[in-house]
Amino acid sequence: MTYAEIRYEVRDGVLTITLHRPERLNAFTVRMSQELVDAFDHADADDEVRAVVLTGAGRGFCAGADLGGGGTTFAYRGGAAHRDPGGQVSLRIFESLKPVIVAVNGPAVGVGVTMTLPADIRLASSAARFGFVFARRGIVPEAASSWFLPRLVGISRALEWAATGRVFDAREAREGGLVRSVHEPADLLPAAYALAREIADNTAPVSVALTRQMMWRMLGADHPMTAHAVDSRAIQERGASGDAREGVTAFLEKRAATFPDRVSADMPDFYPWWPDRPWTPLPTA
Repeated sequence: MTYAEIRYEVRDGVLTITLHRPERLNAFTVRMSQELVDAFDHADADDEVRAVVLTGAGRGFCAGADLGGGGTTFAYRGGAAHRDPGGQVSLRIFESLKPVIVAVNGPAVGVGVTMTLPADIRLASSAARFGFVFARRGIVPEAASSWFLPRLVGISRALEWAATGRVFDAREAREGGLVRSVHEPADLLPAAYALAREIADNTAPVSVALTRQMMWRMLGADHPMTAHAVDSRAIQERGASGDAREGVTAFLEKRAATFPDRVSADMPDFYPWWPDRPWTPLPTA
């Protein structure tokens, strides 16, 4: 796919995906959603990509859905078979085999914030603003945020932000647990890249891919025994791997590890361990 509304750049093991409609504060479109899904597909298939940084061009991260269609912007057709474009992006990020860091450089409103919720780490510029503004537009939260947001910040905070629909600053986002840290604008991307580099330079890619999915998937488990079963299988598989031999040997020899296994070829046989969840349209009346 040729990208028109995002930019895709890999450098030293870190992929930067930049939302690129700066003249519209990177407002979200169906085309942007398709490009983002494609970009994460490429990232998973590319062993040179060790971590992903998602940010926005210009002074905004993403101002939400492009409202150029006026009052019919959200009048989607397709009936029960309709799939929310923001949700397709969120679910693709959720499935990512590479860790995802979001650098929120400016306003992140509506889908501009909900699509970041499946990321692993969010950092914000002091100029960032956030808003789950759906009720003020006569719609409801989307991008699977009714699942993600309460798990990240708790049900009370999630409902406060969604029910009021107010826009709030980076300090409140930090206090509420939505973002890890707040930085001056010039320091935001360097801080995000420092985290990405720490992952890319020091960890085994297959281990990170498994760890990411283990933690996200266990959020829906109803008993710790589920985690114990997956942990047991994973540590058995990984413990016999070339990565484990290299990791221990490098530690004992006091040198940097060079992990041989690759996400594209060396994921263990038991992965994925969860049942498939194909899209099923809602029944019609």
